[in-house]
Formats: sequence, structure tokens, C-alpha cells
Amino acid sequence: MKEIPHGLIKGRVIGRTDWTDNEFSLKVNAPVEPYLAGQFTKLALLNEAGEWVRRAYSLVNSPNHKSGHQEMEFLLISVSDGELSSQLQNLQVDDTVYVGKQAAGFMTLAEIPEHITDLWLLSTGTAVGPFLSILDEHETRARFKKIVLVHAVRTKAELVYQSKIEQTAALYKDKFVYMPVVSREQCDGALQGRIPQLLQSGLLAETAQVRLTAENSFFYLCGNPDMVKETSEQLVQLGYKKHLRRKPGNFSSENYW
Repeated sequence: MKEIPHGLIKGRVIGRTDWTDNEFSLKVNAPVEPYLAGQFTKLALLNEAGEWVRRAYSLVNSPNHKSGHQEMEFLLISVSDGELSSQLQNLQVDDTVYVGKQAAGFMTLAEIPEHITDLWLLSTGTAVGPFLSILDEHETRARFKKIVLVHAVRTKAELVYQSKIEQTAALYKDKFVYMPVVSREQCDGALQGRIPQLLQSGLLAETAQVRLTAENSFFYLCGNPDMVKETSEQLVQLGYKKHLRRKPGNFSSENYW
């Protein structure tokens, strides 16, 4: 086998869940370095030509190291022209997959200004994953007065991890608001449309019953590039500032597509 690139280590698939025909989760065990909730790492496999193919994927579960190994969970989608995703979809329990030894990314609790009381987690598709990791952290529950998880998808079937979200709601009680958004079909209990427009109209805040203010609100955006771009522009129009490490603001996003 071709030499393993620097920074990758061997992992073993220990579980999988199929949500739809092309959306699935993999649980992987590997001796990775400690990571923070909200971060991402790389998955890699060899292609038919014997070349390594690597892509970045967020971790769904919060850190929980045991005996030097880490059980990691990834929410994935297979696309028709995806050189790696189609291979990942074929993996079964006990198969080998290569993992980045060290995670990366700044979409973590540590980046959020200390004075913030209301945390908005705005996601599309599989990008809900890192937010589930953040919600797993005790610090999230202890630190904020309100946490709103928005998950926008095309169809009801893509509203994944419902059991986990129900457990989160039970744990957080009145601190937590879950807001599914479905764009291509009617779905009871869900808003219909797209995040930027729902934000602009005020329906997002009205439905969540959480008041938006520059003093108390912080937004993390994670999802397809169009959503991130349009939502960022909408937040600026509403008077919010992009968060920079040396210049605290109201919203930030992770870009690794």
C-alpha cells in the first residue's frame, strides 16, 4: 500500500447509521489527538488509481477520550461525483478508514465572547453535525440562557438525529429551542423556506421567541456556501458585525468546503 501521508492515522469503523439513500453516519475509533467540540478533521482513503483522497468533515460527538483512543462520529452525504464520499458510503463495521490525527477549526465555545447570553446555531444539511457536538458539552448548557438550533434541509427525511435532539431538549429544558426548516415539502412543526429569508422577515426570532440584540446574540453559521454567504450579508444588514479573533462581533462561520 502507498505510504500513509503525514498527519493521517489508521482508524476502524465501529458503527454506522443510514438516514436516507445517500446520507449516513460513521463511527470511527482511532488514536487521535484531543479535540474541541465544533472542530473538524480529515477522512481519507485510496482511490482506484492508488492516490490518497482526503476531505474535511466535522465531528458530531463531543470529545471523550478513553485509553488513548477516541470514538468519533461523522455525518456524511454521498454525492454522484464525490470521489471520496461514495467510498465512505460503502464502508462497513471493521473496515479501515484513515483519519487526521489532529483536528482543526475555530467554531468552538472558546471563540464566543464572554458576555453573550443567546447562542444561535444555524445549519444546513450535514452541517448540523458540529452543532450537535457543541450541544453535548456541559459548558454550553451552563453558560448560555438560550440556545437555538436551526437545521434547514430539503425534505423531512433529512432531519437527522431526532432522538439525540429530543434528549438535548430534555436536558436543556427551557434553555433550548429546536427549529427545523424544510424547503421542498410541507412538514408539521417545521418552518418552510431558507435561513436568510427567515432571518430577514423576523420569522426566525418570532418562532423561537428569542429576541435578537447586538449585545446578547451570537450566531454560528455552518452549511452550504450560499447559505453562509447570504446569511452573513443579512446579519450585516441587520446591524451585526462579523466576529474576528482580535475584534469580537456577533457571527462567525467555518469554511472548509
